[in-house]
Formats: sequence, C-alpha cells, structure tokens
Amino acid sequence: MGKLFTEETAQQMLAEMKKQSGYQENLQGRLAALNTSNKTSLVAAINELLTQRGALSGLSTSDKTSLVNAINEIFAFSKVLKEGSGAGLHNSLYRGKNLGTSLTAAQSAAIRAGTFDDIWVGDYWTINVPAYTWKDSAGTTQNGAAQTVTFRVADCDYYLKSGDKDSGLTTHHVVVVPDTNLYTARMNATNTTEGGYVGSEMYTNNLLRAIALITAAFGSSHILSHREALCNGVTDGKPSVYPNGHAWFDRTVDLMTEQMVYGGTIFEPGSDGETVPSLYTVGCKQLNLFRHRPDLISNRQWYWLRNVVSAASFAGVYRIGRCYFSSASNAGGGVRPAALIY
Repeated sequence: MGKLFTEETAQQMLAEMKKQSGYQENLQGRLAALNTSNKTSLVAAINELLTQRGALSGLSTSDKTSLVNAINEIFAFSKVLKEGSGAGLHNSLYRGKNLGTSLTAAQSAAIRAGTFDDIWVGDYWTINVPAYTWKDSAGTTQNGAAQTVTFRVADCDYYLKSGDKDSGLTTHHVVVVPDTNLYTARMNATNTTEGGYVGSEMYTNNLLRAIALITAAFGSSHILSHREALCNGVTDGKPSVYPNGHAWFDRTVDLMTEQMVYGGTIFEPGSDGETVPSLYTVGCKQLNLFRHRPDLISNRQWYWLRNVVSAASFAGVYRIGRCYFSSASNAGGGVRPAALIY
C-alpha cells in the first residue's frame, strides 16, 4: 500500500493553507476598515446598511420605515407630476423646459384638451420667426424682418371662464410672453393718456406689429381671441368713473397690466374714497410665471404696461427691476406683450 501523501503533496497542502490564511487576513483587514458596526462579514455589513434606521431617518420622505417604502413614495410623487393633468397642477410648478422651435400638433392638442401634458409654467419655444407684414392704422403695408424670439409659458387657462358673453371663455389655452422686448415704440405722439389704453397710438397702431409677429410665430389658427375690459376714457388723469372709462373688446395680443406682472397695482390711480375710477380688467391677477420667477419680471430692458398713471404717463417695468412709469411719448419703451395660444 502506497503512501497517502508524498512529501511533495504535503508541501503543496501547506502552501495552500498559508495562501488561504493570507486571503482571510486580507479580508479581515478590509472588513475592519468598514464604517458599519458589524464587521464580521460582508453579508452582515450589507444587511446593516439595508436596515440601519439612522440612514432612513435622514430621508426627506414621509415614510421612513424602509428604503422600499421611501422609493415608492418618491415614485408616486413623480408619477403625479408626469401623468397629472389640468391647469391647477401645471400652474403650480416652474419647470423651464425647451419645448422646441415651434408649437407642435401634440402640444396644441394637449393645450386644447386642458391636460397640458408636458407643458408647464416656464417652458418655452425658441422660434425663428420668418419675415412678416402687417398693415398700419392708415392701411399701409409694413414689413418686419425675420427674428428669433423665445416665447415662455406664463400661465395655463389664465382667462378661462372670463368675459362678458354667455359663460365666458371656454377654450383651454396658455398665455405666452416673450423673454425680451419685441421692439420699442411710444404710447402716444404727445404726453397724453386721453382715451386711455384703447385711445393710445400703441393700441391703434404700434401694437399691430406685435400681433403680426406673434401670428407669424405660431400661426393664425393657434392665436386665441378673448374678451377683455380695457380703459377707453380718462378724466383728471384717472380712468373715468363708471359707467364710463372702460368697454369690452375682442383681443388676441395686448400689453400686460401691473397686476399681471407685479400682482397688484403700483402707480395706477385708485379710489380716493370719493372718486371710483373704472379699473375693470380681466388681467387682474399675477401670471404664475412671475409668481414663481420674479427675477423674470425684469429682462434688463424697460417695457410698457397698459395701466394709465396720470394725464401724461403710462405704467411700465424699468430695466433695473423696479416698477416704473413714463411719459406717453417716450419712444424708448419696449413692447413685451402677452398672447393666448392654443
């Protein structure tokens, strides 16, 4: 009967045992460096990480009982944001996503359905507006050069159910505002606010270019007309007393109001306890874009608002971020209007 182990075999077994011992020492050294309380094995350390309440208690989720529950809570919230619909939800969050270079058929359908799928306040289109034409108040054709404009979603369904006819506006829409002034123009040839906003040169002539530009950008079938109460009479530097001083008009594009920008009137004259001017306007609440991002109110350019301030001045937003007003003949005022898109 031969030997079970030769000397050579014994030496090989001893070498292997030493090798395994070295591996174990190596492993123990690495385990000792772990930040876990349990360092007996990798399995025990991993289990400690998965069940450690200290880490779970630091989560921002309401449910901190387990990682699975916390993840499910986060997923449920993200699902609401992704799949939730309606103006209420989509007005509640500023996103700021690039929506492309034109209003797509799918985007238009989402707006008209009132779901606003993948359209949130702050989202924007950067549109290469082609050359366009319009007729001025004298009927003369004017030419506008091509330009690139960023139009930003300022609100969803801002004008819904408003207006003086039947049940009001029933068409879902978004209000868009350009990031920068489209051009500059004066409110009137002289320093007067006679006739209010409706009687101004801005309303009767200078705004026609903006209407043509925005129509060229989105297409006439996507510009929504709505009813708006506008100032058409001024007495002693204030909108005239009811029933004078205002009327209802069909509108597509207009200068914004102080209320739409700031959330309230600043320079527009109010009731003094005796005189109650006609301050009727549907644009009486702050656009959600400026509620979420007040820094976007000022674009480092000054621009006109449509509120009458005095017998000679209209309201505005100054380039350094403060509220403003200026004499009506100031041709340096920017035209940064709002429009309804659907």
